[in-house]
Amino acid sequence: MNAGQRPYPTRGLSNIHAQPPPPPPPPSPQEPSVYNIIPIHDLLTDHPSLRYPEVRAAASALRTVGNLSRPPYVTWDPHWDLMDWLGVFFGFQNDSVRNQREHLVLHLANSQMRLEKPPSIPDALDPGVLRRFRKKLLGNYTSWCSYLRRKSEVIIPKASNDDNLRRELLYVGLFLLVWGESANLRFMPECICYIYHHMAMELNKVLGHWTDPNTGTDFLPSVYGDCAFLKRIVMPFYKTIETEVVSSRNGSKPHSAWRNYDDINEFFWSRRCFKKLKWPIDFSSNFFADVEKIKRVGKTGFVEQRSFWNVFRSFDKLWVLLILYFQAGLIVAWERTEYPWKALERRDVQVKLLTCFITWSGLRFVQSVLDAGMQYSLVSRETMLLGLRMGLKSLAAMTWTVVFGVFYGRIWSAKNSAGIWSSEADRRIVTFLEAAFVFVVPELLALLFFVLPWIRNALEELDWSILYVFTWWFHTRIFVGRGLREGLFNNISYTLFWIAVLASKFVFSYFLQIKPLVAPTQALLDLGDVSYNWHEFFSSSNKIAVVLLWLPVALIYSMDLQIWYAIFSSFVGAAIGLFSHLGEIRNVDQLRLRFQFFASALQFNLMPEEQSLSPKMTLVKKLRDSIHRLKLRYGLGKPYKKIESSQVDATRFAMIWNEIVTTFREEDLISDQEFELLELPPNCWDISVVRWPCILLSNELLLALNQAKELADAPDSWIWLKASQSEYRRCAIIEAYDSIKYLLLMVLKQGTGERYIVDKIFQEIDEKIHIEKFTDSYKMNLLEDIHSKLISLVELLMRPWKDLSKAVNIFQALYEIYVREFPKRKRNTMQLKQDGLAPHDPATGEGLLFENAIEFPDAEDEFFNRQVRRLHTILTSRDSMHDVPKNIEARRRIAFFSNSLFMNMPHAPDVEKMMAFSVLTPYYEEDVCFGKQDLRTLNEDGISIIFYLQKIYEDEWNNFMERMRREGMENDNEIWEKRSRDLRLWASHRGQTLSRTVRGMMYYYRALKTLSYLDSASEIDIKMGTQEIASHHSSRNNRGLDGLNSIKPPSARKLSKASSNVSLLFKGHEYGSALMKFTYVVACQLYGQQKTKRDHRAEEILYLMKNNEALRVAYVDEVHSGRDEEVAYYSVLVKYDQQLQREVEIYRIRLPGSIKIGEGKPENQNHAIIFTRGDAVQTIDMNQDNYFEEALKMRNLLEEFKAYYGIRKPTILGVRENIFTGSVSSLAWFMSAQDSSFVTLGQRVLANPLKVRMHYGHPDVFDRFWFLPRGGISKASKVINISEDIFAGFNCTLRGGNVTHHEYIQVGKGRDVGLNQISMFEAKIASGNGEQVLSRDVYRLGHRLDFFRMLSFYYSTVGFYFNTMVVVMSAYTFLWGRLYLALSGVETYALNHSSNNKALGTILNQQFIIQLGLFTALPMIVENTLEHGFLPAVWDFLTMQLQLASLFYTFSMGTRSHFFGRTILHGGAKYRATGRGFVVQHKSFAENYRLYARSHFVKAVELGVILTVYAANSPLARNTYVYIAMTISSWFLVISWIMAPFVFNPSGFDWLKTVYDFGGFNNWIWYSGGVFTKAEQSWETWWYEEQSHLRTTGLWGKLLEIILDLRFFFFQYGVVYHLDISGGSTSIVVYLISWTYMVVAVGIYVIIAYASDKFAAKEHIKYRLAQLIVIVLTVLVVVLMLKFTSLTVLDLVSSLLAFIPTGWGFICIAQVLRPFLESTVVWDTVVSLARLYDFLFGVIVMAPVALLSWMPGFQSMQTRILFNQAFSRGLQISRILTGKKSN
Repeated sequence: MNAGQRPYPTRGLSNIHAQPPPPPPPPSPQEPSVYNIIPIHDLLTDHPSLRYPEVRAAASALRTVGNLSRPPYVTWDPHWDLMDWLGVFFGFQNDSVRNQREHLVLHLANSQMRLEKPPSIPDALDPGVLRRFRKKLLGNYTSWCSYLRRKSEVIIPKASNDDNLRRELLYVGLFLLVWGESANLRFMPECICYIYHHMAMELNKVLGHWTDPNTGTDFLPSVYGDCAFLKRIVMPFYKTIETEVVSSRNGSKPHSAWRNYDDINEFFWSRRCFKKLKWPIDFSSNFFADVEKIKRVGKTGFVEQRSFWNVFRSFDKLWVLLILYFQAGLIVAWERTEYPWKALERRDVQVKLLTCFITWSGLRFVQSVLDAGMQYSLVSRETMLLGLRMGLKSLAAMTWTVVFGVFYGRIWSAKNSAGIWSSEADRRIVTFLEAAFVFVVPELLALLFFVLPWIRNALEELDWSILYVFTWWFHTRIFVGRGLREGLFNNISYTLFWIAVLASKFVFSYFLQIKPLVAPTQALLDLGDVSYNWHEFFSSSNKIAVVLLWLPVALIYSMDLQIWYAIFSSFVGAAIGLFSHLGEIRNVDQLRLRFQFFASALQFNLMPEEQSLSPKMTLVKKLRDSIHRLKLRYGLGKPYKKIESSQVDATRFAMIWNEIVTTFREEDLISDQEFELLELPPNCWDISVVRWPCILLSNELLLALNQAKELADAPDSWIWLKASQSEYRRCAIIEAYDSIKYLLLMVLKQGTGERYIVDKIFQEIDEKIHIEKFTDSYKMNLLEDIHSKLISLVELLMRPWKDLSKAVNIFQALYEIYVREFPKRKRNTMQLKQDGLAPHDPATGEGLLFENAIEFPDAEDEFFNRQVRRLHTILTSRDSMHDVPKNIEARRRIAFFSNSLFMNMPHAPDVEKMMAFSVLTPYYEEDVCFGKQDLRTLNEDGISIIFYLQKIYEDEWNNFMERMRREGMENDNEIWEKRSRDLRLWASHRGQTLSRTVRGMMYYYRALKTLSYLDSASEIDIKMGTQEIASHHSSRNNRGLDGLNSIKPPSARKLSKASSNVSLLFKGHEYGSALMKFTYVVACQLYGQQKTKRDHRAEEILYLMKNNEALRVAYVDEVHSGRDEEVAYYSVLVKYDQQLQREVEIYRIRLPGSIKIGEGKPENQNHAIIFTRGDAVQTIDMNQDNYFEEALKMRNLLEEFKAYYGIRKPTILGVRENIFTGSVSSLAWFMSAQDSSFVTLGQRVLANPLKVRMHYGHPDVFDRFWFLPRGGISKASKVINISEDIFAGFNCTLRGGNVTHHEYIQVGKGRDVGLNQISMFEAKIASGNGEQVLSRDVYRLGHRLDFFRMLSFYYSTVGFYFNTMVVVMSAYTFLWGRLYLALSGVETYALNHSSNNKALGTILNQQFIIQLGLFTALPMIVENTLEHGFLPAVWDFLTMQLQLASLFYTFSMGTRSHFFGRTILHGGAKYRATGRGFVVQHKSFAENYRLYARSHFVKAVELGVILTVYAANSPLARNTYVYIAMTISSWFLVISWIMAPFVFNPSGFDWLKTVYDFGGFNNWIWYSGGVFTKAEQSWETWWYEEQSHLRTTGLWGKLLEIILDLRFFFFQYGVVYHLDISGGSTSIVVYLISWTYMVVAVGIYVIIAYASDKFAAKEHIKYRLAQLIVIVLTVLVVVLMLKFTSLTVLDLVSSLLAFIPTGWGFICIAQVLRPFLESTVVWDTVVSLARLYDFLFGVIVMAPVALLSWMPGFQSMQTRILFNQAFSRGLQISRILTGKKSN
């Protein structure tokens, strides 16, 4: 029985430990040949990967079962290996064993391939390879054992022998099997460590032949039997998590009420896990879900509490710094000296500054109280010490505060009693300072460790008990977050960065924020008794006014560090970019100048160098490398000469370049003509120079001719020197000459006299050139005539029907010129005959010369035709071809790729020696490929997706149609029938579809095959390749894309042709190499269901698998068993088998239950990650793309894992992105510009120098085996991990990883393109950041990173969102403060009574600090300048402003602050599917209102009302200029928040649409609906949904919401005293009487509503009568009051502004109190009033939109702003057409 027939172990056995489980559902029948990548089951089969001895070595190492004891109750098969042995003994699933066997063999084989010296026995596994892998894979387990002070169960005896190798293989195999079957437990790495620890212990007992003390038989593991591991170990843990999630009501309960993944994992960070759980696991333990909730183990390690205090708690060091500086700055500024140091000379000021210590200790007290208040639920019987520490910390902080307070009081008492600063006072100051020194000792120690980071790292990583005792007071001991300090060099660099930022901020804050406010504050406090306009409760001072004055300034002070960070990071990022050589080649024109060096740079970077004996980079090698790069960059020493001398190098370069150009053509970025102009053709036709692309040679020949004419009398060498100054001109001259020589001889028949004559002519010319007598012998002015005749000949040869007589005439003319006119020395006929330049045979003279000698090549010979076309281009081109290629994207990609080759990157290894990697893409239900119907369906404007794409990508559409015609399409209409698949793919590759992502990622496979061929091809292979391609092409003869490259065997075999299909030269091993190194797994979670439902997406996915052999699809299969509808879940991997021509199932691994118990996307990634392979995994989202030329650099990038960055090797390689959706609309452009600056400049700075780059869901590459045992590549706890990606970065940093950023490679990324999509995306990200603030990861990073890295971390993650919210709050506080000053009368009184008017005027300027928001656009401008040049960057910025970018950015600032604030207060974060389609249709007003009413419209109306009331009541506002200057930015905020959704809405100002929209809004508002009505249909459903967050919020959230809502009552209080009817009275009675108005208004509303309910339906007359009575009475009362009281009409308007906010305040409070009010009669009134208010807000928002729609010209202007020119033009035309149709 050979290896190929080895059966898989069957494990349907009953045993003493476990009841035999029901048999699993039968998997689909499997052929013995089904395998994933390598057929390990049959090492004798013919498969390209099996030619590697390393694969055989790894497989045979697994076969060494030898004398291991055999499992009982099962028949042992001699062909089973160590993985089968483990599988049977520990109850692992059959397919899981097969999966991990391939995983292990593939990894060991790849690792052995990378060895510098191959092992002495090629078919044996190198022990070093296995040892290194074991250390890496079990690294986390080892440190866990050390942390818990448990002995590791991985026991390897010192003596090395075969038993040790086997033992090591068993440990590694066991871990992989445990990990591979743990399902959701993979998110809990230390839980897996606990399980592995005990299973390894049992493995040791089996290996040591222990006997079972109970039975006396051989020891058996406690987990034994079919599927036992899953059922006995994984399922109980899974059920526990599931129960917790269910109890959390889908994450809506407070986080503190249930355990998430992290809590359950952190239970294994303490030694109590051994006591509680034991082994075999005690399932009655109160850890598991079977125990009732009260007795169960609670939160572990951390409690997430919803509060804004988290920002202070996690980043307390930052807030302490800001608060203490603010206090110190205020004390110094209060002295009003010109410079601060003058104030500091005064002893009083020095002593007052000591109060900072009181504040500091007070802040420590606040921190300790917050800790105790938020984490009290962690305290239990087992964690009493934690409770003790919390209490002691609060006590200590309080004691310090009291001590400092007493000491400070004693200083002043001594001074006051003596009247001067006596020696006693000085002694007391010294006592205070001594106490302060003791207080700051811990800080000084921290400073010492900061300066010596390696000491701190070493101490934190030591697991000594004595160290825990010393550090117990400072922080809880946890498993992560130890040893996070960076090396000294990094320390210094980010410290300097932050010192510069903080210095700038503090100087600015002192001189422009704190100091200017001191004078107005003192003026206000000195005002004395102000006559208030209202009833003042606290009339003693103006402290409220002072507080309101300082509040916006304090808020801006707390956030403006964000702006300074943005400014500094922009310039530092630009400097780093410059030193990285970014933006040196910005466009194709700059590439032309460097193209010759580019060929050498490509060779240098992308081709592996000859391996020396020591491949490690020594200092000398690094220096040599740098010098070589310098030469390449600036063309020193002409390194490109090397390319011409080495034809093999030239061919390699040509092959790669042509392959790149071919992918451009396949993607329709270039046309056929551009393809020919860009490609590097083969060196045929005896051409002796490199044939550069035509675009480089254009116009060069004509310039050379002009030079020759001008220098007609100069010697040869002089002319040639002039011509050779341009490399391209030299090549153009030689190529043109060689081509003409070959062409003329080729057209003439062999053996004719004419051919002999022409041959002689060229020999003569060659000789003259050789002896440098060309100008002496020939008249240079005749070159132009020869040139024009040659052009005629070439043009004749280009025609399909060639005219022989014309050809004869041209040959005759050329002959006559050469013989008669061209030579300076005339020759007679005799001499010509002697020289062989005239026919000897008199018969030839009878007819015309050349008449019978010409033979045209075959008109169908495409290769010949292409050479002629190229020659024609060189001869005729006067155009410098600056616009080739025309397509902007093609130009951008060529420029980026060429520029990247001049940047520093590691050398490429051979494909065989490179690291293997996988790509993983999670997919749910998005578009795979657009359907025909999707493309054709018209929206209400008559626009279909295909029309939209044809306009947006006009040139690409034309190229596509050209390609289709070349591939046999005869009629353009056939595109929908015969070519519909091509059309759908063309459209899908321009959307954000799965097919686009798959096409992009499969370029890795194509690149690896190409590189693998070039690595192994010898010179002979490369030279001989020409004939293979040639014979292939002549047989296909111009069919398909390769018709472009059809080659006729050239007579000269001098230089091989770089075909655009290198694949024609493959020998077969390339496929094996590529598959060993790359695999692409798409996690299509619902693929199984889609197949069952016959969903079109399933067919499309199958089509993708069929066309991409390295693509694998992983999905979750649900199998329903007949009995009690039990569902079994399976993780399934499938591929398309090219031999069987169908989809086959590779692995089917049972899961403990549904994968989705946390957040969906990380769970989807997690189930598929067991099918990935290789050392690295790249995480790619569904909206990404890749490029062939970038894929070529992947093996260089992977080498970065071997280099040290700082003191650590990287664990995540950050990759740059290119946002490809920028061209779709102006909104998409704004979004992509903002995003581009973040993914380039922003991340560049975060990675270096700041060392806090995380993972942002970008195309980062993870060190796979580092992440596998540490919790995977994302976190999945419900709600808290909604931004799952960034937690991978947090986890990586906390566990001692290192994240770098590399910009020589890029991946495409799509972004949302419509405002509603963008807003939903922003909402999701902002909510995610709100949840991050509460998370343990952020708290730990805030405390475990050193101070400056903590600052970088804060301002680049949650701080950015917090500060955005603070900016909006400062606008609020500023306006509310102004309103208070105006309505109270303080402002009027101060202006009239203060001598310091100028000081009060400075208050106004404070608001301009808000305008510093402009600086957030700075990174965008700086990055644009770096990459595209200064003028284009400025032009782009100005264009953006004209397209109203500021409106958009202000609007999205509102989105971010609303959702961030709401999430922290109340929760409610959820995944929002944005649907990344094309946005061309108009969104209705009702939809916009639903989305933005609460986040923008209501807030904008509130600010608008404040500004209006202020304008009416402020004395300052009477000066129009002052009012405008003061409130312009606030008005801009109001306009942005109201108008942006309509400005950026297609057809937003179309009058008809506006009318329909208002009708739709009306219907929506008044539609009552039923139980199942959706929010889109009924206002009421939406209203209840919109306040759902108030149902789940805690008590503090509700209280804070009510307190915030009280602000709406202030309008009424302030305004009623300003009404004429109040008669200037400030009595409280005025305010109380004003409430009668509210009561009457509500009463009227209730009466009308009651009448409507009672009579409106049946007794209509009674209803109208009731309405009439109410209206008449109301009018009567108003008229009487106007007549008999001092009420005025203006009062009526003002009172609306006073009372409407009051009503809104009541509604907001009623929503919070809904649980109490809902059952009462009041609730119906609340609901109907709320409906009325929403209608009112709708009308307010609609009014400006309606006005602009009514005005002519706005609609077309809006379309022009929103879309690019081509589309706006198309849109106008289509409107005219649809208008005609409707007419």
